[in-house]
Amino acid sequence: MARRKRSDRMRVGKVTLYSHHGAWWLYFSEGNRRVRRKVSDSLKDAEILAAQVNLQLTQGAPTLLSFQPISVADLRQHFLDYHEHVLKSSVATLVRYRAATQHLENFVAQQHRQPDAHQLRPDAFAAYLRQIEVAPNGHKNAKKRKLRDKGVCFILETCRSMYNYAFKRRHLPPYVGNPFSELPLERLKIEDAKPIFVFDEATELAFLRAASDWAFPIHFTLAKTGLRIGEVTHLLIEDVDLVGGWLHVRNKTELGWRIKTGQERAVPLLPELIAVLRSVIGSRTAGLVFVRERFLGKTRKSYGERADLERALQQSIDTCRSAAQVLGRADIQRLARKVWWNAGAVKQDIIRQSFVRIMRLIGHPEATCPKSWRHSFATLLQDANVDPLIRQQTLGHKPTNGNGLGMTGSYTHTRPETQRQQIEQALRRWAASLLYACERIDAVPSETGTAQ
Repeated sequence: MARRKRSDRMRVGKVTLYSHHGAWWLYFSEGNRRVRRKVSDSLKDAEILAAQVNLQLTQGAPTLLSFQPISVADLRQHFLDYHEHVLKSSVATLVRYRAATQHLENFVAQQHRQPDAHQLRPDAFAAYLRQIEVAPNGHKNAKKRKLRDKGVCFILETCRSMYNYAFKRRHLPPYVGNPFSELPLERLKIEDAKPIFVFDEATELAFLRAASDWAFPIHFTLAKTGLRIGEVTHLLIEDVDLVGGWLHVRNKTELGWRIKTGQERAVPLLPELIAVLRSVIGSRTAGLVFVRERFLGKTRKSYGERADLERALQQSIDTCRSAAQVLGRADIQRLARKVWWNAGAVKQDIIRQSFVRIMRLIGHPEATCPKSWRHSFATLLQDANVDPLIRQQTLGHKPTNGNGLGMTGSYTHTRPETQRQQIEQALRRWAASLLYACERIDAVPSETGTAQ
């Protein structure tokens, strides 16, 4: 007597399709391995998937449901290597990714039975991040605190990117996908972020009046150009066209430094800022625009052309390699920082400390980030209705596919005279600080702001 065909079990070629606990599963043999996967709650979808898998088995191709399990530690190393050797992401980006994914590896390591990457529970990891305490600057002796909401969000976004990488390389079950996609990161509330301080005209003037002769030109430049701090500390005299009135923000990859977004740009200079920069540069023709305070008025042999700095870095690299040292990009960047330091470069922390000190003096201890100058510059351009494309280009932001300009932005080319006219019109809305800059330059002896 023939067996009755069960309604909850059927075959599609080499694939068995069956129902279990309200869901449909596939069962088949791939090589020497038996595969059993839950695929769908719908019979129709399960039948379609079974037909696709059967075709792949018949052709001898890897099946749709096959994947290669991987540990979190190995996945993390592959992900970082991919950014290091394939994408050539910046060293700073690698440092952030390494720190973010280290939390995931720590979370897995503390479990009694360490799961593979595809067995991780993202919600449990998110809860873990809410409980741990970390040193904000990464130093072992720093006071620890819980992660802020922005920090938690960045870690989860980085892990989501890492799992996207894993999915493309078939380290995750294709019927499950990226588990971090289930977390609604876009709806994560940021409740404990530090408030952003935006200057007004009166506060800007009070700040500049309280600044020392060394700090004044640095912060005045930040206020009137919207430059990032790293761009100011790596600004060479050859980057400043005092005659034409332009400041050129350029990558210096041969010296181990690049712009955050890689977007080179030109920023128009007001006549008042040109006068301030002339007083800082003095009779020098090469080297850094801004140097450490103790070097003001002193002659340094390390000041020279950009080619001299590149030569000094190459000599340091050759010396290390002759000693049989293997140098990675992070090692070369450390050598580059030493070359910049020997040239008199200002550390970003020193500028931040001067900003904090001056803000306390004028009654705003809550403002602790010199990026406020960049926020204020962008806000002033917005107040003056500066064209969005000009704002984007002047601030050096990367254009995105989701911007309001769309393809129009690719076809629009900003004329330098248009950029200068709109930026100057916006900055002259706060005339008090510009007038004060002129008065201060006239009052300060020329040798005070000159570093020969």
